[in-house]
Amino acid sequence: MLSRRNFISKAALTTAAATFAPALTSAIGAAQRSSDTTIQNSPLSEKTLLGYRLPAKFGLGGVAAGNAFHINSNEAIEKAMEAAWNGGVRYFDTSPFYGYGLSERRMGLFLYGKNREDYILSTKIGRVFEPDPNFKVNPNDIWKGKLNAKFKYDYSAQGVRKSVEDSLQRLGLSSIDIVFIHDLSPDNGNMGEKWTEYFEQARKGAMPELTKMREEGIIKAWGMGVNRIEPILKAMEVADPNIMLSATQYSLIEHEDALNRLFPACEKKNVTIVSGAPLNSGFLAGKDRYNYSNNIPEKHLAKRQKLMAIATKHQVDLRTAALQFCAAPAIVTSVIPGASSAQQAAANVASMKTVIPKAFWQELKKEKLIANNAPEPKIA
Repeated sequence: MLSRRNFISKAALTTAAATFAPALTSAIGAAQRSSDTTIQNSPLSEKTLLGYRLPAKFGLGGVAAGNAFHINSNEAIEKAMEAAWNGGVRYFDTSPFYGYGLSERRMGLFLYGKNREDYILSTKIGRVFEPDPNFKVNPNDIWKGKLNAKFKYDYSAQGVRKSVEDSLQRLGLSSIDIVFIHDLSPDNGNMGEKWTEYFEQARKGAMPELTKMREEGIIKAWGMGVNRIEPILKAMEVADPNIMLSATQYSLIEHEDALNRLFPACEKKNVTIVSGAPLNSGFLAGKDRYNYSNNIPEKHLAKRQKLMAIATKHQVDLRTAALQFCAAPAIVTSVIPGASSAQQAAANVASMKTVIPKAFWQELKKEKLIANNAPEPKIA
């Protein structure tokens, strides 16, 4: 009988025998063929640009596929993914936590018929799920619908292997490219100040195990997937991650700390960044929520109003500007907005190809709405 490690190794190596280079080349080629217009990287050191890079500068996040905020039909999510794919998206991010497995199942179903070398897939570890026959809907939960599962936190080496195996089963695929250690952060309400205790478990368990899995060829990269900067900085001090998913920390609303503290630290370690929640979970697209919460700080409402006024003056779509702003830094290898419909997915793709006048960015800096040293998007 196969051990869990052998099961994952055999599955991954069977269909992912090709190295990352041809997979990335194929994905980039497909994305570039979709449009003559792409966002350029801002110039940084050659060393940084050699870091772990993803196809193009945009991907698709899987939060909506997990029924965040409202229930989305299987058909709607399938059409959203199809529209993203047709627009050149070749990087897809999901998590067991998104809809308690629902996002992985939906993404896996769509990607099942695609050539495995044509896309990059990331998921997350940290929660291990099991069936819950007594599941009851929690009206305060971000995930809507009947989830039928429960979880426990596990950042041990064994927990990593179990989580990856479970994800492969839910996805119906045989390999995962990137694994992020999920929600190990002080903003996690289940952890709070005790997040450092979970971090210590990950330091001894998950982190070395993910490095081992990378060396074995089971995965190609790993990092943290969190909503705060501190866990990312701490992880780079004690381990050797390749890539970080930093959500909510770099957007038009708030970005100075990431720009001045996180990005230089990542550049020094040659660690690239995926920008999550570029719209602050819909806030910059006009939704009445901010960073997955209905509690919106008044200062952010005021700033959004100012941003919208300048955007209207320059005939710029604020959502488009927000996406391009997050993709502009060279250290950012991808920005991953979500989509719950084909229209949203197509709009996201179109936003990454739209030319925004330089005067718009200059006025934002003049009015001190964005930092003077914030990279500006360049369209080629």
